[in-house]
Amino acid sequence: MDHDPTLTGSGADLPLAAADGQRPPGPGDGNHGSAELDEPLIRVMALHALFYCERLFYLEEVEEIRVADDAVYAGRTLHEELRQAEEDGGEWSSIELASRQLGLVGKVDCLRRRDGAVIPYEHKRGRARRDGKLPAAWPSDAVQVSAYGMLLEEEIGRVVPEGRIRYHADNITVRVPLDETARQAVRDAVARARQLRNSTDRPPIAANERLCIRCSLAPICLPEEERLITRNRWEPLRMFPAERDAKTLHVVKPGTRVSRSGNQLQLVPTEGEAIAVPIHDLASVVLHGFCQITTQALHLCAQQGIGVHWVSGGDRYVAGLAAGAGQVQRRLRQYRALSQPGVCLPLARRLAMAKIETTLRYLLRATRGTDRNSTGVARAVRVMRESLHKISRAEETAIVRGHEGMAARAYFEVLPRLLRPEVPAEMHPDGRNRRPPRDRFNALLSFGYALLYQNVLQAILAVGLEPALGFFHTPRSAAQPLVLDVMELFRLPIWDITLIGSINRLQWDPQADFQVTRGRVWLSDPGRRKAIDLFEKRLCDVWRHPAIGYSLSYARLIELEVRLLEKEWTGQPGLFARMRLR
Repeated sequence: MDHDPTLTGSGADLPLAAADGQRPPGPGDGNHGSAELDEPLIRVMALHALFYCERLFYLEEVEEIRVADDAVYAGRTLHEELRQAEEDGGEWSSIELASRQLGLVGKVDCLRRRDGAVIPYEHKRGRARRDGKLPAAWPSDAVQVSAYGMLLEEEIGRVVPEGRIRYHADNITVRVPLDETARQAVRDAVARARQLRNSTDRPPIAANERLCIRCSLAPICLPEEERLITRNRWEPLRMFPAERDAKTLHVVKPGTRVSRSGNQLQLVPTEGEAIAVPIHDLASVVLHGFCQITTQALHLCAQQGIGVHWVSGGDRYVAGLAAGAGQVQRRLRQYRALSQPGVCLPLARRLAMAKIETTLRYLLRATRGTDRNSTGVARAVRVMRESLHKISRAEETAIVRGHEGMAARAYFEVLPRLLRPEVPAEMHPDGRNRRPPRDRFNALLSFGYALLYQNVLQAILAVGLEPALGFFHTPRSAAQPLVLDVMELFRLPIWDITLIGSINRLQWDPQADFQVTRGRVWLSDPGRRKAIDLFEKRLCDVWRHPAIGYSLSYARLIELEVRLLEKEWTGQPGLFARMRLR
């Protein structure tokens, strides 16, 4: 390795064109209209993503979805180590470059002077491509270092003959000539990037499935799940996380104040010591009843993308705050799709049938070995089966809603039959009542549904969809229609089954866990804590998805179903609402 001094400082410190009279091919030599000059600059790193996969470019640069996985952090670590090591030896310089004519902006890894020329360097953790036995640059790496070369030429006014890429896994440096072929590849990439950026449609997934394996956005793109639709007997690789990597903080005790202390939330009760919770451990914060949160704590949650939700003392979902609630392209696609009856009706049919089939299977399983005729279960089963038949042939969403409502009424009529004889009479439901609930069972049911509403809303906002634009429910209250739509898949498996099981195990104290007044019942503080504990444990339970073929927690399943819903208009439709209780 030679030790010619590396250029240092900003662009103003670099040598100018007058030194030898050379003039590089100027970016102004190409055809650039005024409209192109008004375009936002494209990151050079984005060209690397574009060559790797157009879907990846679109997600990162247009929809601004970026996920830093282990590979990303490893790359950052490599660059920091190299920077520190070579700065100590006087061999490192990076510089930010931008060109309105080229339409590019970027920060080159390293500049060095070689044989009188200034050369941009790129450092890569992986191995070089092999052209026979000779090492070569990958196309995405080549276009990246070529773009840096063209930016550098405009900055210093001199020809940059080549770029160099150091592949650290091979300990090899590959030279990339900055010839006309390389320049045209950069210009074509910029043109394609602009074309994609002006579109509201996501490009298709990569044809080469091997590109998806190490992609940090695979849990959002879900390429393996799309291939289930187009390829027979395809067995998807798991790229979607099985467990949630953060938890929900429920603040229950009345009067508790949530404040900020550095990168922690401080829970300060009216009596007792404060509790510190690291912000990186949280996915959301739920404030129950008369709890408070400071502006500073809200800012911290917003900066970290942590949702904050409020549930009333009467166990009703009130409001939520989520940072980065989605980009315009995602919502435009959603609005365009859900404005079409040809999209909404099939989705409504599939959703209603999934809910009824799951309910029917649970009802048959829970009443196995009993006299279903004497308990009315046989009639409820008959109503559900008739509803399924009629929904499959319904030609209007309103008709689908009507038959789903009939099946739901039949289910709630026989719900008390699922409780064991030893369950106290106070815990039996009197039909389905709410706003306000008039018995203990319905108080628990409504509280669990409020928690479920919060989790579904959080998932919808995380995916970037508009919760007010649904396809099944109509906006008849403050509740968001799309949240109510997705909730239908999870009411029974997440909360109904959990609640009925806990009542049959006599886990509830009819006196201590509830507050009862004339015409209204709600949970006491101990009852609310018990319900939250049951709900959060249920979210951690693992379940095998029958359509996707792999297991994941219910917390992750909610997000997965929302992403599969978005695929109904951004990729391959047909996987949403395929889940069924076995």
